[in-house]
Amino acid sequence: MSNEAPSKLDKWREKYAALVVALACLYGVIDSWSSNWILTGILSLGVLICGTIGVFDIKRAIYNRKK
Repeated sequence: MSNEAPSKLDKWREKYAALVVALACLYGVIDSWSSNWILTGILSLGVLICGTIGVFDIKRAIYNRKK
């Protein structure tokens, strides 16, 4: 274990990775809307869950920055 400070990429990934996954799921939902309803349902759940996690990650980062 090293005591190095996290890189900018690690900091960005910590805040925004879940939102990027949610956007990718949203693209999949739009792409598979009329052809595969099971995949559309699974990806829609991914949008909701990952989007919620992403919003709370950003709120936590803002709260920790103020401290």
